[in-house]
Amino acid sequence: MYHKSKGYRVFYGLNIVFLILISLMCIFPLIHVLAVSFSSASAAAANLVTLWPVDFTLKSYEETLSNSKFLDALLISVVRVALVLSLGMIVTVLTAYPLSKFNLKGGKWLAWFFVVTMLFNGGLIPGYILILELGIMNTLWALILPNIVNVYNIILMLNFFRNIPRELEEAALIDGAGQLVTLFRVYLPVSLPSIATIALFIAVQQWNSWFDGLIYLSDTSIWPLSTLLQNLLIAPDLTNNAIDSETLAQMSEKTIRASQIFIGALPILIVYPFLQRFFVKGIVLGAVKE
Repeated sequence: MYHKSKGYRVFYGLNIVFLILISLMCIFPLIHVLAVSFSSASAAAANLVTLWPVDFTLKSYEETLSNSKFLDALLISVVRVALVLSLGMIVTVLTAYPLSKFNLKGGKWLAWFFVVTMLFNGGLIPGYILILELGIMNTLWALILPNIVNVYNIILMLNFFRNIPRELEEAALIDGAGQLVTLFRVYLPVSLPSIATIALFIAVQQWNSWFDGLIYLSDTSIWPLSTLLQNLLIAPDLTNNAIDSETLAQMSEKTIRASQIFIGALPILIVYPFLQRFFVKGIVLGAVKE
């Protein structure tokens, strides 16, 4: 009766309208960028493009994909995400598994040791000095090593492990399995939703992270794509941002920028639909604590 009441139907309808408006606000800017990237230079310069390309052309993509600096930045971002994702997942799983044991001696205090790092951050200057003293300034490791350990992801995985029935672990231990065998053959197979959720968090965060590349990498040739695009958006021109001056004189800055921005967003747009079905389940199960 509650679901059929008039008040519920009104609330449900308003919710649908609100979510549709929010969705359109998120989608329209992306569609506009895509339309600009496929439009001619004159149409883009005259602000004639809205949600559909004007004088359709692929010239901006041809120039972008033939530019070595842009492709190098794209490759660096791919390598960065792959390394942080693989190393980060290993550290997250191997840290969360022992902390999830209720009978671990001192486990509560050890867990708080990680939580404190979330509450009290060293800040930008100590972090910069640490990278400098480690000797990894102006290298790709400056973008990788500080991002391997993420306490939020560890807590999410920890809580997910704690909600797995203990009978599964007990059965594995009775059959002679050790802790590592139990982890890899019992816990991880049933933890795919949480693993997919954390993997998505890491991938999106690392792909979009631009500030660390700006402060740790003085050599622009090893900038990741996000740092290159950020500099591209705030630069007054594109001559120092992967486009030579002769090509720029024949084209519109808007179309080139739009093509580069869309290519930069494309990998996440491709990956997210495949992980979306795990996303909500992973968040809900990993957030529930016994």
